[in-house]
Amino acid sequence: MVQTTGGFTSQGLALEAATLVLPSLSQAEAVEVGQIALAIATQRALPIAIEVRLKEWIVFHASLPGSSPTNDSWIARKARVVMATSKSTMYERVLAEEKGVDWYVETGLPEETHAIHGGGLALNVSGVGFVGILIISGLPQVEDHLLGVEIITEFLARKGELT
Repeated sequence: MVQTTGGFTSQGLALEAATLVLPSLSQAEAVEVGQIALAIATQRALPIAIEVRLKEWIVFHASLPGSSPTNDSWIARKARVVMATSKSTMYERVLAEEKGVDWYVETGLPEETHAIHGGGLALNVSGVGFVGILIISGLPQVEDHLLGVEIITEFLARKGELT
């Protein structure tokens, strides 16, 4: 078995994404996802930047103390990966590691504008598919990804979608 970032498998990350499908994602709900992220990050004093998009449209952004303009660059690069693939940045990274390939060579997308570093999560709606992106930047990439999963899980719990 190939050792991957965070010990993840592409199969496990695909299952995770299938479990985190939203019932809907309006502009107001996208802002709510951002507010959940902001509340968690503020409570834990995390030095992160948070962004929620409906495809290319930024509907929520917050830069917490300890984050910097560099985080905005990471967010943009992670968002481009999710836009190009409709998958999480961690999934793309782990799949490339499992295959033993250079993701940037395989996709033809430049590393200068795309980042397969954890923290970019596709927001998928049941019966619709990919509609948005949650992006976290500022922690080690595995923690960025896990925080994103926690935020989406909390959003689903508030909607009565998880027990």
